[in-house]
Amino acid sequence: MAHAIFDDTDPRISVGDFGGMDMPDLDLGMLDFLPGDDTEATRYTLPRRMEARGEMVTYDNAVKLARDLRLDKGERADCFVSGNFIFGDFIEAFLTSHNACAAKMTISTLSLNQDNVDSLHNLLTHGYIQELNLIVSVYFWGNERRSLIPYIYRELDIEDRFQLAVADIHTKTINFETLGGRKIVIHGSANLRSSGNIEQFTIEENPTLYAFYDEHYGRLLAKYSTINKPIRGSRAWEVFTRMIDMLDQKKRHNGIRK
Repeated sequence: MAHAIFDDTDPRISVGDFGGMDMPDLDLGMLDFLPGDDTEATRYTLPRRMEARGEMVTYDNAVKLARDLRLDKGERADCFVSGNFIFGDFIEAFLTSHNACAAKMTISTLSLNQDNVDSLHNLLTHGYIQELNLIVSVYFWGNERRSLIPYIYRELDIEDRFQLAVADIHTKTINFETLGGRKIVIHGSANLRSSGNIEQFTIEENPTLYAFYDEHYGRLLAKYSTINKPIRGSRAWEVFTRMIDMLDQKKRHNGIRK
């Protein structure tokens, strides 16, 4: 099944009924002022037509969906799942059933439960996730700071491979890159734990979308992380030399003032 942006030259496109309001005829040809491939670079561009191979499925069991799902490069699947579906179980089942290892995984969620934490612990300790970033909501932190939050630190802060960030978020996403180079993004309405409601999510192998998510969640992690980590390697040298430069500038400034 192909997903594509509409063709603005299609004569079948109409404005429709807007409750009796008089609407002017839309001339979609006016978009011609936007640049094509043969003009100089400008700020605005036309939407690009994207082709994606995909399927639409419904499931009530996370493990069965994970086992049945085959996601090749450039493919996506759109899923409706029942209230029995536990999204956290899907992560573990997808990695283990396909024998995949996530070099880095970032999860954003409004909430999760102890079973979800235990599942992520198993994936970390058995080599299915090398680095894990978890971004939770301020709402979750406020309600769980004396119960599940300490449990998260105890079970997931393993060998400096885990980071927990707390921010004003309402997103439910997972993005990870496998050792084999697949860049996968999962996004939708479902938190890690079951809500008892019908949920939907999309899973796709999409390097461009992965880079977009990784960049913006990286900013949240940099600003709202709760675990202080040692600085190593080239990054440590960069910080060290910057501190030396700052001290030298301060000395020069003080010398001028004297």
